[in-house]
Amino acid sequence: MKLLRVGTAGAERPALLDPDGTTLRDLSSLVADVDGPLLADAAALDRIRAAAGAGELPVLDAAGLRIGPPLARVGKVVCIGLNYHDHATETGAATPAEPVVFFKAADTVVGPYDTVLVPRGSRKTDWEVELAVVVGRTARYIGDDEDPMAYVAGYAVAHDVSEREFQIERGGTWDKGKNCETFNPLGPWLVTADEVQDPQVLSLKLWVNGELKQHGTTADQIFPVAEVVRYVSRFMTLYPGDVINTGTPAGVALGQPEPKPYLRAGDVVELEIEGLGRQRQELKDA
Repeated sequence: MKLLRVGTAGAERPALLDPDGTTLRDLSSLVADVDGPLLADAAALDRIRAAAGAGELPVLDAAGLRIGPPLARVGKVVCIGLNYHDHATETGAATPAEPVVFFKAADTVVGPYDTVLVPRGSRKTDWEVELAVVVGRTARYIGDDEDPMAYVAGYAVAHDVSEREFQIERGGTWDKGKNCETFNPLGPWLVTADEVQDPQVLSLKLWVNGELKQHGTTADQIFPVAEVVRYVSRFMTLYPGDVINTGTPAGVALGQPEPKPYLRAGDVVELEIEGLGRQRQELKDA
């Protein structure tokens, strides 16, 4: 299923995208929202599938309807840095021996077509297309004999917007360059795990002002999705509704020759992941 949330910010309603790829169905008579409790409730998800299959869900008029983030009340956003071989190479970083883990605050999450704000004082705002993994079951210390994918509810497109000067040149951790307002557009859909046969064969692309900047594949991940989920669960508890951003391929501004083409107000970024949908954001000054 492709689950999404539509409506004005803070007042979104749950919806389903039909297999035709264009028709939206209203889920508000069945579930209160698309959130962690829903993803952890197999019976509720089965009811949605049954109602969709029976043609019982009312059609939503999509004209002028905002698409918000596909997940409400995100618990935490765990991010994996330097997780593509080609991205590590372009930035001159050594291949990490273990996943590089950092956080984004849940309030950085916005809709896939919402405005992205260039922070005040920013000179190096950068783009990063990423595969987001959405947790569907509580995970603690996943063992070597367990399947980490059993804890995955689905996947989405994430844009891990980053301010490189804040991140790298201002001391301390990366968090200052990762947690600016609007720095994690998510969606348009949450695609349930049963529709993604193999998360390690997905194409990722990103354009800036119509120019292709990133074109990679999750096959190039240093630590694949299963390994990332297992690893993170050994350092923190993962709950339904948590999100893991799994890294970006080569092609970011940081990896380009000088003068590096960092983002400015007025730029338009578009990004997509195979089977998971497409985003578009216009940048404005904060």
